[in-house]
Amino acid sequence: MTKLAIIPFTVLLETIFLKKRFSETIKLSLMVLLLGVGIASVTDLKLNLLGSVLSGLAIATTCVGQILTNTIQKKLKVSSTQLLYQSAPYQAAILFATGPFVDQLLTNRSVFAHKYSTPVVAFIILSCLIAVSVNFSTFLVIGTTSPVTYQVLGHLKTCLVLSFGYTLLHDPFTMRNILGILVAIFGMGLYSWFSVRESKKKSTNDALPVSQMPDKETEPLLATKDNSDTKKANGVSHDC
Repeated sequence: MTKLAIIPFTVLLETIFLKKRFSETIKLSLMVLLLGVGIASVTDLKLNLLGSVLSGLAIATTCVGQILTNTIQKKLKVSSTQLLYQSAPYQAAILFATGPFVDQLLTNRSVFAHKYSTPVVAFIILSCLIAVSVNFSTFLVIGTTSPVTYQVLGHLKTCLVLSFGYTLLHDPFTMRNILGILVAIFGMGLYSWFSVRESKKKSTNDALPVSQMPDKETEPLLATKDNSDTKKANGVSHDC
């Protein structure tokens, strides 16, 4: 349920603070997508105060982080690799300083008291490399497209996980799951089609032909030529 709220909150933040406009067709396709994912994945909904607060914080931080990732890359004209290279040390320092204490608070175990064998250390290093790859792909997709498109891809992953769980692991699957996945895929198709159409329309409007340039840019040249011809006709010359 928390993941479903990220797209609407992202659209709201970009509309309010970045003055970005989303067309009605894009909003409609996103609604269809979220409806399908909700039908397919949401089975049991329970709310409590602590869970609601943590969910709200997760939604806010995720949306702000993804919007800033996209905005910084476009505003400063840096690549995803450059942004990741600059931000990764700060992220690692924050996690290293807070992670052990949060982990001990939640599990009542200290990470420093654990006996680290060679396989454990190897898997820790492997997980770190996977995390770097995930961060790189995240920065690349968000910088190239948009935070909303990145979340649409995330919901596609959810549908694929549900489908693979049924086909490979033989997880229980109902008609509700099938209907939800089909509706979600239909919404993704609508979003992709409308996004591509609007991108082509925008690029066409930006690329104006020379014949449509404002007349004021050519008026000084015409005026200079007319004045020169008039002076020559009157016998006025500036030759030394």
